[in-house]
Amino acid sequence: MEFNKKDAIYLQIVEMICENILAEKWVEGEKIPSVRELAVQIEVNPNTVLRAYGFLQEKGIIQIRRGIGYYVSENARGETLSIMKANFIKNDLPLFFKAVKLLGIGFDELTERFARFEEEHDQNKDEQ
Repeated sequence: MEFNKKDAIYLQIVEMICENILAEKWVEGEKIPSVRELAVQIEVNPNTVLRAYGFLQEKGIIQIRRGIGYYVSENARGETLSIMKANFIKNDLPLFFKAVKLLGIGFDELTERFARFEEEHDQNKDEQ
């Protein structure tokens, strides 16, 4: 995994896990990699993964079963979607709107480009 310098690494790991849950790569009720396994996979200190897991536990997205390991919580997908959507609307959307306004991109062009994006995305999904 490549990390950006802007955000804390543990938050980038949180985002990666949330994306895996939303993409249904990690399914509710399913066991997920241990702290050590994930740390090795993404080449970070286990304490960083532990911090990400702790954050997600507090949000109710993952849970620990003592002696067994970490699991994706029931309703994790809905909770993840809610949290990520609120974060996107609060942080990313205003920056997007600002860029759109500064660049003079109209609603019609945005709608057209988004429709093309959805079409391409749907085709890529069908090919997988």
